[in-house]
Amino acid sequence: MVIRILITDDHQVVRQGLRMFLKLDPEMDIVGEAENGAQAVELAGTLAPDVVLIDLLMPVMGGIEATRQIRARYPETEVVAMTSVLEEAAVMGAIRAGAIGYLLKTTAADALCRAIRAAAAGQVQIAPEAAAILINDVRKDVRKLDTSPSGVNALTGRETDVLRLLARGQANKEIAVSLHIGDKTVKTHVSNVLAKLGVQSRTQAALHAVHIGLISEADVGRR
Repeated sequence: MVIRILITDDHQVVRQGLRMFLKLDPEMDIVGEAENGAQAVELAGTLAPDVVLIDLLMPVMGGIEATRQIRARYPETEVVAMTSVLEEAAVMGAIRAGAIGYLLKTTAADALCRAIRAAAAGQVQIAPEAAAILINDVRKDVRKLDTSPSGVNALTGRETDVLRLLARGQANKEIAVSLHIGDKTVKTHVSNVLAKLGVQSRTQAALHAVHIGLISEADVGRR
């Protein structure tokens, strides 16, 4: 499977560098580049990429707002934040906007390729430093999560099973095999889980799974 990628960064040298080494992978197809969030949103609609790599600090429109708009308009496109920013507001903002991953620009080339493949398959990819921030922030919302009538207590047994596997980083097809159900059924369960938890992304759902004891922090993203 060839993964269609849209690179978004306001620095041309960064875009060129990403394009250069991603092109070395036969499974990666760079379909376009954007220099700000507004362009990313527009190109996501015309180019239909599988994954958008996006910086957070950009002119015209930042990466967080662009992520929110891309995920709202084109839910089949996954967004991976790739930035030098490691602050709570940035990390939580990107994940709440719907990013499936959060990587630092210090990420090695081979690790980035693995992360892109995982994101295209619907798997959560978070830099360890960002994961620590996310876990700490979600802890603050435990009471709200547990008392919400539309929260985790509303999940069915099968939806809970799906959430557990999702949180461990399994893609929909892998969940389908594990639970012996169809891909479309898994997709429906995932949508229901996100809606009942009141979250926008699989990443957020995975972090909530930690707090209801489905998996440990160390197992997030581990298949």
